[in-house]
Amino acid sequence: MSFRPIDLAREHGLSTQAVRNYERAGVLPPADRSAHGYRRYGERHAAALRAFLALLPGHGHPGATAIMQAVNVGDLPAALRLVDDGHARLAEDRRTLDAVRTALDHLPADDPPAAPGTHIGPLAHRLGLRPATLRAWERAGLVSPPRDARTGYRVYPPAQVRELLLAEQLRRGGHGLARTAEILHHLRSAGSPEAVRPTLAAWQSRLTARGRALLTGAAALHAYLDHPAQPPLQPET
Repeated sequence: MSFRPIDLAREHGLSTQAVRNYERAGVLPPADRSAHGYRRYGERHAAALRAFLALLPGHGHPGATAIMQAVNVGDLPAALRLVDDGHARLAEDRRTLDAVRTALDHLPADDPPAAPGTHIGPLAHRLGLRPATLRAWERAGLVSPPRDARTGYRVYPPAQVRELLLAEQLRRGGHGLARTAEILHHLRSAGSPEAVRPTLAAWQSRLTARGRALLTGAAALHAYLDHPAQPPLQPET
């Protein structure tokens, strides 16, 4: 059975140009051509398009494209490595979420004492760090403490002390400075630690949806891999 570009497009609510673009990008195997030069697709092309569209929600457009390109040039190990990478990123995001929850659970219930007493030396001692480490964290963008107008010394307000307590928990959990700074930025946008809880619940929901999407994509890819090779289409009569 053969399909025109519009047949594949209609099944998924796409434009015919999108189908042609997917073929050019290697997402679909090359199409046969009619005697007049028109594209003719078969069942394998339809399965490839279904697999690609199923991979999109879990892997994103670049990831899904790379997976299908690898499959269509016969490099199955590369395709499976890319699938594994998607699951590894999800697992890392789950670990990050768990680390944030754990860190929030270990924060003191009340705000730490207010400035001016929270200078870099006492704060470093409280965190079990060296002052040089806090300065490095500042350069990495974790916090930006104001300076005492008279002495020029760093003075950490209560909110930044709390953020550094959280950062120390995240760092002990194995998260790098860039990732820790990103997490702090998101949590800072949410407001107080308690205001973060709904954000974490939404984050968990997104991870669950992504996990299910990865499973759906894997199933569609498996079906495509098991699809028999496309026999040459019969010439038009």
